[in-house]
Amino acid sequence: QHRHLLELLKRTTVHGESNSALIIGPRGSGKTALLNHVLKDLREMKQVRENLLEKPFLPGLLQTNDKVALKEITRQLQLENVVGDKVFGSFAENLAFLLEALRKGDRSSSCPILFVLDEFDLFVHHKNQTLLYNLFDISQSAQTPVTVIGLTCRQDILELLEKRVKSRFSHRQIYLMNSFDFKQYIKIFKKQLSLPAEFPDESFAQKWNNNVQHLSEDKTVQDVLQNLFHHTKDLRSLHLLLMLAVSAVTVHHPLLTAADLQEASRQHSTDSKANIVHGLSVLEICLIIAMKHLNEVYDGEPFNFQMVYNEFQKFIQRKAHSMYNFEKPVVMKAFEHLLQLELVKPLERPSARAQREYLLMKLLLDSSQIMDALQLYPNCPTDVKQWAASSLSWL
Repeated sequence: QHRHLLELLKRTTVHGESNSALIIGPRGSGKTALLNHVLKDLREMKQVRENLLEKPFLPGLLQTNDKVALKEITRQLQLENVVGDKVFGSFAENLAFLLEALRKGDRSSSCPILFVLDEFDLFVHHKNQTLLYNLFDISQSAQTPVTVIGLTCRQDILELLEKRVKSRFSHRQIYLMNSFDFKQYIKIFKKQLSLPAEFPDESFAQKWNNNVQHLSEDKTVQDVLQNLFHHTKDLRSLHLLLMLAVSAVTVHHPLLTAADLQEASRQHSTDSKANIVHGLSVLEICLIIAMKHLNEVYDGEPFNFQMVYNEFQKFIQRKAHSMYNFEKPVVMKAFEHLLQLELVKPLERPSARAQREYLLMKLLLDSSQIMDALQLYPNCPTDVKQWAASSLSWL
């Protein structure tokens, strides 16, 4: 993949060829790292150094429409003074003018440009895919040498392109996969943790590296790593786990232990929503359990506050010896607090005239998250726990 991409960009910078390509792979597979590595190698080549690429980098999360993207291209190519107060008829004319401003004369001496579209799949949702159409169109024409590289984690990306856009794309696709096995994963673990040879304190570095070697052979550590490996091969998750473990190192505890990695794994896999549940009042917990039961009865269909309130009332009348019967406005306030915490979400934006009791909602916690959180909830009344665990037959 490195050779393929390097060759592609070399042809743009040295021979002035325009091109387009997509780098496709799951999150954390190294798409951006590959591109940066290739650009670094390009800058070190003598024949390229005299003819360096301009590189507008456009993240799809920020460039929400073509107008914003064009402004960003103008800013990154430092052409604000050239554009000034000019008024353009269309997007294509504006883009063509920008590229014309970069030309130094003939094709061979034009400044080559590399457009990097990160989260490429988000650009597909722009109106009429105008930006993509124009960039791919330019990359096929004999004007300024332009290469368009898209980075995406969607395998079906070509299906999302309009016919006219697809016809102008070169159909070059570079696939990246996390294809390493568990043995290589252990090697990566050791390499990430080991101290380099140039570390100033040689004796400590040796002790540390020997300890890392022992850790990599430890059964407990291998179990922790195996769990993470089966959950995700994304190396950023491994880095986060190691960062949490290394933060336990102190002057009095200078070397990592298997227990540190176990604790880091526990923190790493903590469910943030379940953590929020631990801080709720008993009334709010009861409302969440009522929603859980509604989800089970109606097979995940949306519900409204009135249904939740009725469910809560059934529980109070039948079961609760320890629960106080709250007034409806108090229950409503507790429900609104769950909305603010984003544990419950309305299906559509409420209008001013809509009755709040009848707005359709969805619970953003699943059954297992609720049950796990209840196990750790301090001083939870037994009635409430039994209600949560009760089956549909009780209802």
